[in-house]
Amino acid sequence: MTDHLPTRVPTRVLGSAANGTALPVSALGLGCMGMSEFYGAGDEQESLATIAAFLDAGGTFLDTADMYGPFTNEQLVGRAVAGRRDEVVLATKFGNERFPDGTRRVNGRPEYVHAACRASLQRLGVDHVDLYYQHRVDPDVPVEETWGAMAELVRDGLVRHLGISEAAPATIRRAHATHPVTAVQTEWSLWTRDVEENGVLATTRELGVGFVPYSPLGRGFLSGTIRSVDDLADDDFRRANPRFQGENFARNLQLVEEVRALAAGLGVSAGQVALAWLSAQGEDVVPIPGTKRRGYLAENLASLDVQLSAQDLARLDAVLPVGATAGERYPDMSSVHR
Repeated sequence: MTDHLPTRVPTRVLGSAANGTALPVSALGLGCMGMSEFYGAGDEQESLATIAAFLDAGGTFLDTADMYGPFTNEQLVGRAVAGRRDEVVLATKFGNERFPDGTRRVNGRPEYVHAACRASLQRLGVDHVDLYYQHRVDPDVPVEETWGAMAELVRDGLVRHLGISEAAPATIRRAHATHPVTAVQTEWSLWTRDVEENGVLATTRELGVGFVPYSPLGRGFLSGTIRSVDDLADDDFRRANPRFQGENFARNLQLVEEVRALAAGLGVSAGQVALAWLSAQGEDVVPIPGTKRRGYLAENLASLDVQLSAQDLARLDAVLPVGATAGERYPDMSSVHR
């Protein structure tokens, strides 16, 4: 299995010079969420070492959010980038409020936008964020109002670029008309291919907006290492995910076997094939696989050296077409693609 670090992490550009949104980033980012929550217990020292190794390898693009932890992931990332701020393209998000009693709400009110940004800057220990995402769209606040406040953050120098996550094509257009969108972050992988048919990908490409796929390894399923729900920690949120349950799990495991078989023929891992497939979808695509261990980081970065042939890509399209995966992405899909 290829697990060396690439000699050079290439660069891709989110956004477009034509509308003033061009943002150079490493061709593969690092999702930091799992270092603090959702995927079982974390190890802060290993997480810090993993971020350092990513930067040492030439990676630049770090992804976090205020809701991860909540709040503790931004603090962790802040500690990791202290003294290395100039090496980092730092992305964080607002809009998913979490409360001590466990409840949540989506908040896109302009006054909250300003408060959330300033709180994130304090936790991160920086004076600006390179890319600030609206994490989820508030159905009770016109996106123009939310983005008007986000544009004010840009004018104030607190934010350099703006993005939006899990938004419908019409919403992306409305946001872009208010202030140019640099990146759309939405789940996309071999087992989540909705964006190829629901207009989201077509819209970003029409507007010159970069695409940042999160969960590019299908929440770890496409790595081929999860063979049973019992492989997950008791507090792992995937245990409640429809795709990891019952008959859905069994069906999805069959799909992953197809990826594993192709990967074996190439002498690489299933996860590397999944990442290489996404990277092959276009220069505007920058996946952000999450990991909290240096070993998996090396494996993910080495996917940049995996070249899939036209035959390989056609085989993957045939065995994992749009809609092949069993089960919804989330137990509650009401807050996505608004």
